[in-house]
Amino acid sequence: MTKMQQKLFALRDEGYRTFQSKLIPTVNPQTMIGVRTPELRKLAKQIEQKPETQEFLHTLPHMYYEENNLHGFLLERIKDYTVFVTELNAFLPYIDNWATCDGLRPKCVKTHLPEFLQEIRRWMQSGQTYTVRFGINMLMSFYLDDAFRGEYLSWVADVQSDEYYVQMMQAWYFATALAKQWDSTMVYLQQEKLNAWVHNKTIQKAIESRRISAQQKQMLRTLKR
Repeated sequence: MTKMQQKLFALRDEGYRTFQSKLIPTVNPQTMIGVRTPELRKLAKQIEQKPETQEFLHTLPHMYYEENNLHGFLLERIKDYTVFVTELNAFLPYIDNWATCDGLRPKCVKTHLPEFLQEIRRWMQSGQTYTVRFGINMLMSFYLDDAFRGEYLSWVADVQSDEYYVQMMQAWYFATALAKQWDSTMVYLQQEKLNAWVHNKTIQKAIESRRISAQQKQMLRTLKR
């Protein structure tokens, strides 16, 4: 067992492992240790400057689910944008579940939004389930407010995938877009530009949202397919 694995097993919560394994069916339960996310983030902060951390980041693939999550939390602490993108591109092909994918929240990209778009576009066209999902997630996280452009909606709509975890992220994106860019996003529902599953899931998630008004929700109900 490596030193990093020893650190993770020292934080193990068996009950949490059992609970978590039910939420992430694409991950083999035998590869789950059972470490809560706050503990992983705390560990990432503690070890980010340690010599063995660089070795850990460059030893892929990892054996355990929590190693992947720790890897992601270490990446999001990188301040140098170029270094971050290089390390992220090396890691993305090894992500095999929605939780690791969605848990990575980079900070350094906030000051590099124009060039980050190039990476997002490439990820969304990769055909790799969790790389595509990550790209859509980044578009949702950073480009639905002041940086929004209407063409980004078409980027997400144009993604063709039968993968549940891609289609769910498409619906999440459009439901969030409805809350932030209502007029531009409604066109995609009114003109049925999304496949039926994503269309209806978008409406469901928007109706469940507190950021959508009662009047808007009523309008959305009339658009179900």
